[in-house]
Amino acid sequence: FSHSLARRYVYSFMGQKKLIIKDIVGMEHISSMESGAIITCNHFNAFDSFAIQMAYEYSGQRERKKNFYRVIREGNYTSFPGFFGFLMRHHHTLPLSSNRKTMREFFYATDTLLKEGHFILIYPEQSMWWNYRKPKPLKEGGFHFAAKNGVPVIPCFITMTDSPYVGEDGFPVQEYTIHILPAIYPDTALSVAEAKEK
Repeated sequence: FSHSLARRYVYSFMGQKKLIIKDIVGMEHISSMESGAIITCNHFNAFDSFAIQMAYEYSGQRERKKNFYRVIREGNYTSFPGFFGFLMRHHHTLPLSSNRKTMREFFYATDTLLKEGHFILIYPEQSMWWNYRKPKPLKEGGFHFAAKNGVPVIPCFITMTDSPYVGEDGFPVQEYTIHILPAIYPDTALSVAEAKEK
């Protein structure tokens, strides 16, 4: 139910020119993926995960019964009110937590989903800087999950240009170009720690 609501909302948002996906470059890197995978992306807007979700939708993987999940921070899971809060808690999200027991469940769920062939979006920069256009240093968490489970990382980066439309915040709505790069596979000859670093 939440997935159906989210899809309707995203398509409505796109129709109103509040989310503009100008181009998707490298779609074949998701379309051809046979296994589960970690997807990484820069984080600069509350809606950038919807842009990556649209790339997943267009890739044909949904028809192959592969689901798209996103890792979110604890505050987004517990503190968002209303419609967005509902989506944060119910629309294929994996919340990070300060509670050890919950984190054990998180690790178990992540391993299980990757082994079942699903996709998990992780923001390796671990912070959102509004409309920041450059890469930031990456943390290693997402790469650990990929190395541990023997699945690839599909690196993505969204570039932005000003559109002719002005958003409710008074700034130009950004046109997104989603760049999907070739998958990076873990080196199985190395330990998990070494493969993660590589």
